[in-house]
Order: sequence, then C-alpha cells, then structure tokens
Amino acid sequence: MTDPRPTPVVVRPLRADDRAAWGALWQGYLAFYETELDEAVYDSTFARLLGDDPQDFSCFVAERDGVLAGLTHYLFHRHAWKVEQVCYLQDLFAAPHLRGLGIGRALIEAVYAEADRQGAPSVYWLTQEFNHTARALYDRIGTQTPFIRYQRP
Repeated sequence: MTDPRPTPVVVRPLRADDRAAWGALWQGYLAFYETELDEAVYDSTFARLLGDDPQDFSCFVAERDGVLAGLTHYLFHRHAWKVEQVCYLQDLFAAPHLRGLGIGRALIEAVYAEADRQGAPSVYWLTQEFNHTARALYDRIGTQTPFIRYQRP
C-alpha cells in the first residue's frame, strides 16, 4: 500500500557534495532569467557559498526524497537606515516538476528563521514582473514595496 502523505521537504545548508545537483538547479534558475554564466562563475559562487566569510552569500537547499529540489542564496549586509544588518534573498528556485509542493515557501521561511537568528529585522528580494507563479507565493508571505530598481547600463 502506498503512503498517501506527501513527502516532506527538508531544508538544510549547502554541502560540498551538493555541487552537481546545486549546479543543475542554479542553471535552471539562470535559464529562467535567460542568463548563462561561465563555469568559472559556478565554481567561484559555489566556493563562496561554502566559505566562512560573513560578507559572502550563504545557501539553503531543499531536499525531497533525498534529492535536491530547490535552492536559495542569501546575504546579510549593512543598511544605512538600520543599526542591524538586513538580509537580501538573491536567488530562489524550485525544480519546475516539483513546484506547488511548498519548496519555495520552505526555503523562504528558512531564510526568515536565519534572519531572526542573526537579529536582522528585514528580509527582502526582487523578482521580475512577469514571474507570476513566484509572485503568487510572494504575495502571501511578503509585502510588495513601491520601489523600482535601476542599474547601470
């Protein structure tokens, strides 16, 4: 008889033996945003994610049935309007065939918990306007701000 309960999502920090699975997930994330990066950037980013420099990004991954199903990269940094650091959630991705199973929510909640643990009063992130699937989740667990992003051309 098959167990009718859904397989739980397990969120944990990235490990060195996650390199291949993390790379596949990050490649999927970058493809969604129509971006490709050299392998050297993958290597550098992965090394930084595993490093101990508090100025570098950190990473949580989500596992389902022992397989990586999602990732998030996040960073704590100073803010001119706050004494405490704030947390920037830069990348969030769930494998397309596993969406709707709570992976994105679990990863965001893990970042929220880490921000609380580190005393950061704010967690923020960006997404593209057309990312309607993700925005449906974000609208439930975050507050959209009126800020518009600009960058150097």
